[in-house]
Order: sequence, then structure tokens, then C-alpha cells
Amino acid sequence: MLDSRTIEIIKSTVPVLEVHGETITRTFYQTMFRNHPELLNIFNHANQRQGKQPTALANAVYAAAANIDALERILPVVRGIAQKHRALGILPEHYPIVGENLLGAIKTVLGEAATEEIIEAWAQAYGVIADVFISVEAEMYEHSEQQPGGWRGFRRFIIDRKVQETAEVTSFYLVPEDGKAIASYEPGQYITVRVKPEGQEFTHLRHYSLSMAPGAAYYRITVKREDADANRPEGIVSTYLHQHMQEGGVLELSAPAGDFTLDQNLQAPVTLISGGVGLTPMLSMLETLLQHSEREIVYIHAARSREHHIMKEHIDKLAANSPHLKCYTVYETSAADDKCDKSGYIDASWLSTIAPLHSDFYFCGPVPFMKAIYQALHEMNVPEENIHYEFFGPAGSLSSSAPA
Repeated sequence: MLDSRTIEIIKSTVPVLEVHGETITRTFYQTMFRNHPELLNIFNHANQRQGKQPTALANAVYAAAANIDALERILPVVRGIAQKHRALGILPEHYPIVGENLLGAIKTVLGEAATEEIIEAWAQAYGVIADVFISVEAEMYEHSEQQPGGWRGFRRFIIDRKVQETAEVTSFYLVPEDGKAIASYEPGQYITVRVKPEGQEFTHLRHYSLSMAPGAAYYRITVKREDADANRPEGIVSTYLHQHMQEGGVLELSAPAGDFTLDQNLQAPVTLISGGVGLTPMLSMLETLLQHSEREIVYIHAARSREHHIMKEHIDKLAANSPHLKCYTVYETSAADDKCDKSGYIDASWLSTIAPLHSDFYFCGPVPFMKAIYQALHEMNVPEENIHYEFFGPAGSLSSSAPA
């Protein structure tokens, strides 16, 4: 426990973190990777380049400081981050490295304003926060290993099938190389793939949502190839999977993880909304609902056009055989012979005519798409507790004031 003076000092730094948080976290990552380049085998290089990881860490540090006297308030956030840490293989011995470099970054950025008293208070606070993460993650590691078909660390899987869904999206069907059982998962969770493409100095890890209901003897991930454009380079892992990993190839996976999951204990209607490859966790939820529930389901998928519509035939078949499922399609651009329910974008006025307002709403897709859906749901006065969403990558904010 922290004494009252330490808590007072930490909370007094909240306004400073609000202003300088991202500068501190950018400095932290630069220094840490310079001192410990081996950690580049764990961290997502693309998120570093795009600034997503420093922003996410700044938000987490800010939240921890603001709630340092009652960390239980941010336990849901802690558990979400801990899920990713377990999936990536973050271990207790990594925390002192993070602490040392984070304190160093605070000193560097704040200069003389970072007094010895402030640094000592932050050292104590970091120790408490790290202990919380280590404890939560230890439970997750144990559960991952002890559950039927579970394992710790990474396990080798063979690509049994590789199915092209669209020009830029491919599904990979993965079976364990050892032939043993695999862990089940909650619909909405992801697995983590670890690869080392030829010519790359470090291993690369990516989370990919499982795009099917649990219960099979294999996993399926559905991966969009991230091509280069004016704003970003091509995706290292997605390109490697598409272009170099063929049927019979081997991938290393950590066990399923994630806290964006379908609540299967409710009986209220469910509205699932996906944009592009954000379809993947939605499809896992949809298939699970159809197998185990009679709940009313509305599924809305938005795509750039018909040719970008992932697994359309599969979803059409599900809808044809499921009287309690209604499916809708929105194409940003559509040809005269395209069969879609709306051209353009999803908005509150249209959404309110097809989705029961007392639904549980789940959605996933590109950040601008998710911001639009989040705003539409608020315009419809959907209660916050009925709104559930997943970011692909570091967690961010969907508030209108947050940067895209």
C-alpha cells in the first residue's frame, strides 16, 4: 500500500501527464529499445512507428495516476492489457526493465520539475502497479496452461488449409503439429501469431481474431493483407502470411486470449456490426449464437464494395437457415446490380430502423468506422453498458475529441 503523501504526489502529477504523457512514453520506448533491443522481439514495430503504442501507454499511465488511491477502478483496463501481455509472453522479469526506463523518461522530459520526491513517489507507485499486473498475468498464464488443450508460451501449428476470401483477405485453418487437443475460447477472442520472416532481425507478433465458433479441432484466422500506401508501409506479418506461408507451413501460436467476448448468459436481442475485416470476431459471435441460442440477432456488415465483402456466401447461407437472424449489407460504393441494403455509410437514422434499441451492440472495424458507430449508438440513446467494441491494436478512445 502507498502512504498518503505518495498518493498525494502522484495525483498532483496528473495534469503534467495530461500534457506531456505521450512525449514521456515516446521517450520511454526509444530509450528502452536502445538499452534492451531484445524486447523488439515482443513489441509491435508498426504500432511504434505509427505512434499507437506510446499513445496507449500514455493513456494507461494517466489512468493509473488518476486512480492511484483506488486501482480497483481500472481493473477492467488492467485485465484487458494483461490479456495481451499473456498472449505476447510478457514475464515478471520484464517489469523492472520497464520501470527503470519509464522513470528515466520522466526525468528526461520533465527535467528539473522531476524532483527526487516525485521520482521516488513514482518508483513506489510503479512497483504497486507492476505487482497488480504480475499477479493478474500469473493467473492468466496458469489458466492458459491448465485448461483442457491449453499450453504456456508458443505452440507449433500447421496450416491445414489456406482459403482466399477476397483479393486482399485470406483465411488460414490451423491444426496443432503435435496432434493433441487445442484450447477452447470465448467468441470474440484472438490468438497471437509469432513469425520471423526471412531478412528480419527480430521476431514479429500479431493478434488475429478467431473467425469461427469454438468447438472444432482447428483454429481459423482471417487475415487482411495490409498493403503499403502513402501513409504507411506494408504490414510485415500480414504480407508474410499471404505471400510466403503456404499449406503445410508452420506457425507458432499462443493460446486464445482477449476480453472482448460475447455475453452468452443474456436473452436480449444482439446486434453485431462489422466493418471490413472487423468481421472476424463478429463471425465467431454470430456462429456461436446460432448454435446455442434463440436470441433475436441483427448482423450488419459494411464493406467498401461487393468485391470486398468477406465471406458473403457463408453469411447468406447462415441467414437462409436461421429465422431469428436478419442480415444487412452496406457498401460504400455499389454498382447497379449489387444487392445491398444501403449505399454509403451506417448512420443513426438508418440503424434505428433495423436494430432493436434494447439490443446488446457489438462492433469492430477500422477506427473511423467504429467512431461513427459509437456516435450513432449514442444518438440512439443506447445505454453505455449495452455497447461493446474491440480495437485492432492498442486500445484507444472513440470519443469525438479523440484523434483517429
